[in-house]
Amino acid sequence: MGHRAAAWLWLGMVACATGAGNRETAMTGLDQQELARRRAQFADVDITVDRGTIPPEDLEVLRPLLKAAAVMDRIFWKQASHDGMEVLQDLRKRTDPLGRLLAEYVEIHRGRFDRLEDHAPFYGTGKKPRGATFYPEDLTVEEFEAWIAAHPEDREDFLSPFTVIRRDGDRLKAIPYSEFYREDLEEAARWLLEAASKTRDPMLARFLRTRAEAFRTNDYFESDMAWMDLHSGPPEVSSALEVVIGPYEVYEDGLMNLKASFEAFVTLRDAAESHKLQAVAGLLDEMEAALPVDDRHKNFSRGKSSPIAVVQVIFTSGDTAAGVQTTAFNLPNDERVRTAKGSKKVLLKNVGEAKFRRSLIPIARTLLDPALQDRISFDAYFNFILMHEVSHGLGPGVLALPGGGTTTVNLALKETYSGIEECKADVLGVLNALFLVRKGLLPREVEAAMGPTYLAGIFRSIRFGVTEAHGIANMIQYNWLREQGVVTWDDRQTLHIDLGRYEDSLRQLARRLLTIQAEGDYEGARRMLDTYGSMPDEVRKALARLSTVPVDIRPRYPLAEALMRE
Repeated sequence: MGHRAAAWLWLGMVACATGAGNRETAMTGLDQQELARRRAQFADVDITVDRGTIPPEDLEVLRPLLKAAAVMDRIFWKQASHDGMEVLQDLRKRTDPLGRLLAEYVEIHRGRFDRLEDHAPFYGTGKKPRGATFYPEDLTVEEFEAWIAAHPEDREDFLSPFTVIRRDGDRLKAIPYSEFYREDLEEAARWLLEAASKTRDPMLARFLRTRAEAFRTNDYFESDMAWMDLHSGPPEVSSALEVVIGPYEVYEDGLMNLKASFEAFVTLRDAAESHKLQAVAGLLDEMEAALPVDDRHKNFSRGKSSPIAVVQVIFTSGDTAAGVQTTAFNLPNDERVRTAKGSKKVLLKNVGEAKFRRSLIPIARTLLDPALQDRISFDAYFNFILMHEVSHGLGPGVLALPGGGTTTVNLALKETYSGIEECKADVLGVLNALFLVRKGLLPREVEAAMGPTYLAGIFRSIRFGVTEAHGIANMIQYNWLREQGVVTWDDRQTLHIDLGRYEDSLRQLARRLLTIQAEGDYEGARRMLDTYGSMPDEVRKALARLSTVPVDIRPRYPLAEALMRE
């Protein structure tokens, strides 16, 4: 990376000294040196899986699966912006170094808007609409809500995660994904059906077939239920593959936090690591009972199935591949499925190891008290991520409305939901990891390492940008701990955490967040974000000291590329 970064800086200085460079600067909105610095924030890393560890029958299934996953990427480009793919194709025609650099950066962000800079354009002009391409660009939250109030018959379709909203004269209409992205989804469905025909695993075949049908009908419930049943059949025919494909997360919808983006994870299950973590699934009720919130707000009605999978990533695409990479996830998001079956937690171990090595360790060495640096551990980092995902499945879900009927937390909190939910999962992630230590399921070393590792992790996530859900969630945590004197700086600008008090402080924050969710308190959520979500100067200065530390990784998948060429 060092040689490449140096080359970019040299190119930037040369081009900026010429008329051509000035014209390019006007087009990019940045000078070339700044663009090179931003590109260097993403460390190129090969995410590898030993081909010899994949059973031959799964290799045959992988080829069509990877082609279906590539379609998810194509759809996400369309969801993220109207012109992203066109811009990329134009830049790829250029042979000059700056053109190649711009093409790489557009590909990283899946468009010309920088996800680490509040989606500001780094190429071309014009701001990214808050609602990406899910809504008309001029649509406001007020108009959206007023339309539903005036047309209650449209409510279900408008609030569906799987529709786009468009104008039809003076009316608004909801168009199902199955119609709006029909050509792409039909292609993906065909690849899934081919993959289903090649596997001997009946549970995987069922998921792939029902997901292909969902692409055609826009009804994802049955296939989400089928996904929860993966790896529950006879071991002798169970596939080693763990596959996620379809529309899931709503982060791209900055207007309503409602519309789901397409993505795919094609991974290889680590059976031994996954088995070790299954004891956690039997403790969900105990963890729910231990939540620091009034008993009337505790939720014991969700399904108790909570499989945990540790996997090695073969390929990802779509939403998860844009900008900052996913380390773990908790799916499905459909509250009906969570009520019936629970949710599944999937940890991407090879991705997590790359992030820990390339980002978190250098952050700790730069900012933390040397005595804390010695305690940083991958086990603490990995188990915090695990419990973050487990904690997404805890706490309020379905809420009773005062006038009768029900709603869900995400609908009640609207655009504030993702930031509040990610903050809740982080805080409970720490508390529940410590809970597992005291249950004897994790070693005592994890408890000693958790506070320092968690603190370094806050700065890792803040670098994602404080308008991004994970970034603002960590900003809230930092400001809360700082306000209570739990996190402090010394005269040498070294960062400290009070290891005797941070757990209690996080317990207080968890109570505040869980109560906001349980009461569907939109105004309370808004106040929390406004009060604790901004970045103080001391954090800006600390981030400036991390300028040479990669913010995240840019993964490359050699095995997937080879299989797709075969």
